[in-house]
Amino acid sequence: MKQYNVAVVGATGAVGEEMTRILEERKFPINQLFLFASHRSAGKEYYFRNERVEVRELKDSSFQGIDIALFSGGDEVSKHFAPLAVKAGTVVIDNGKYYRMDPNVPLIIPEVNPEDVGEHQGIIANPNCSTTQMVVALKPIYDAVGIKNVICATYQSVSGTGKEAIEELKEQSKAFLEDGNINIEVYPHQIAFNVLPHIGSFDETGYSSEEIKMLNETRKILHDERINVSATTVRVPVFRAHAEDIHIETREEITPEQARKLLTKFPGICVIDQPGETKYPLSLMAEGKDEVFVGRIRKDLVFNPGLVMWVVSDNLIKGAALNTIQIAELLIK
Repeated sequence: MKQYNVAVVGATGAVGEEMTRILEERKFPINQLFLFASHRSAGKEYYFRNERVEVRELKDSSFQGIDIALFSGGDEVSKHFAPLAVKAGTVVIDNGKYYRMDPNVPLIIPEVNPEDVGEHQGIIANPNCSTTQMVVALKPIYDAVGIKNVICATYQSVSGTGKEAIEELKEQSKAFLEDGNINIEVYPHQIAFNVLPHIGSFDETGYSSEEIKMLNETRKILHDERINVSATTVRVPVFRAHAEDIHIETREEITPEQARKLLTKFPGICVIDQPGETKYPLSLMAEGKDEVFVGRIRKDLVFNPGLVMWVVSDNLIKGAALNTIQIAELLIK
């Protein structure tokens, strides 16, 4: 089997650490692994296949001899370094938002639109985590009966913001329970024991950038400008795994039983749907897992024909690191 020189950019972040772990877990055919971060993190060490790998400072010349680079370093890093990597002969799979809506960059969920990977010109984009789990759950229904409209409310964990947000939730929770002073730095308001209907920046319509992403990215991935997605994205005091309440207006009639069968057969989905026995997807259940979990599948009381689903997935894994590596696996096929 051919082996590849692979780089993880942003290796010391929450997603970067998951990328390194998943590369080893899935036995990706790596000749040599390179870990890159800012100068502040250079020198830190990780173990990969029982060997130490030292984090290097990311520089313009870092990509010589690297076949595939997995980016999770933020938009400015992607903007500056991805073109340099491509010029050096590297294929970039970018986890950030900078290239997602670029018409020359395919936006890929391997279970949904794997055929698009062949259209890349050196850069491939990974969708937003909330979009990914929603579209995985929508895809088998979309293929079977079509979808007109989607209304989605998300319940997104703090790990979507990064390590600093995880620590802030821990510290605020401890301070709240001990009647201490609560420091607010990462979010505009206290996140411990609170719910914030605010992810991203707001535009003149009142929608946030995270909500607009879910519309635009869904249309691009499904190649369907007719589909509408109205989202309200919410940050909740959960460490990992995003949950979504999804209402779907379909183009043709479909029963909940038919939807369960379609979803059960679809790769990457695990259906847990026995609400009478209190069995349904939970954030704690999804944490550390690869699957997109779907439950509470029922007929919608507003949309006719329509369905409602509850969808939960680990945002650092399928929403980010795993999906990126699955794209790399498509590439080497």
